[in-house]
Amino acid sequence: MSVEKQKERISPTDHDKDHECTLELHNDDYHTFDYVIESLIEICDLDTIQAIQCTYLIHYKGKCDVKKGSKSFLLPMRRALANRDLKAVIK
Repeated sequence: MSVEKQKERISPTDHDKDHECTLELHNDDYHTFDYVIESLIEICDLDTIQAIQCTYLIHYKGKCDVKKGSKSFLLPMRRALANRDLKAVIK
């Protein structure tokens, strides 16, 4: 099958199904910036700048989308963040 025919068969919603969920981290006014940054780097595999930016968004906006992917991909990260007493939800 040609590439063009394959593209016709894949709708935009089919492509987005792998990335339909978001891991959202919420502010708790308890943990330090360094603790949250370290957790995001170790658990969510963010680089330092991304982790710092997410931490500031969490602090000032109350929450931040830190990772996108399938629910099965995000669930271990959510659990690991919860084990560190951080409030994370999958939406």
